[in-house]
Amino acid sequence: MHIMTVCLGNVCRSPAAEAVLVRALDEAGIEGVSVSSAGTADYHVGERPNPASSAEGERRGYAFTSRGAQFGADDFDRADLVLAMDSSNEEDLLALARTPEEAARVVRLGAFAPDAGEGDGVRDVPDPWGQSREAFVAMYDQVEEAVAGLVAALREGRLEEVVAAQRVRR
Repeated sequence: MHIMTVCLGNVCRSPAAEAVLVRALDEAGIEGVSVSSAGTADYHVGERPNPASSAEGERRGYAFTSRGAQFGADDFDRADLVLAMDSSNEEDLLALARTPEEAARVVRLGAFAPDAGEGDGVRDVPDPWGQSREAFVAMYDQVEEAVAGLVAALREGRLEEVVAAQRVRR
């Protein structure tokens, strides 16, 4: 299985989610899952993660190995699950999907948070770009919470159930 995390520029949220997910899968002993990240825009192709994002991530013990990449329709050929950080990224990804099957692989990371479906539904992971350190701290807290839910869904065989529930909400 290959999972891609996707935000707008691929320097703040999606590399953070990639790093968090890689470590969480390793700690859970889940094998056979690879993770990468990309952005829906080409603003930061080839760049390292945003310094504020990587600083907070490194403070939490995460490693960053990827560089900015742009998600293209061909990425659906290798991605089994595409995790959008917010509804705007989700819309951009759905516009790139060439088939209903590809569109079905797109789900917001927030769908795996413990409060998903309550109140207004699935929470977006807000973009901390250009904001204070506290915004990056909050972003990591939210990503870690949702990734824990994703790993639990994988371990418990509930992945398709969660993904299907978000498709119903769209």
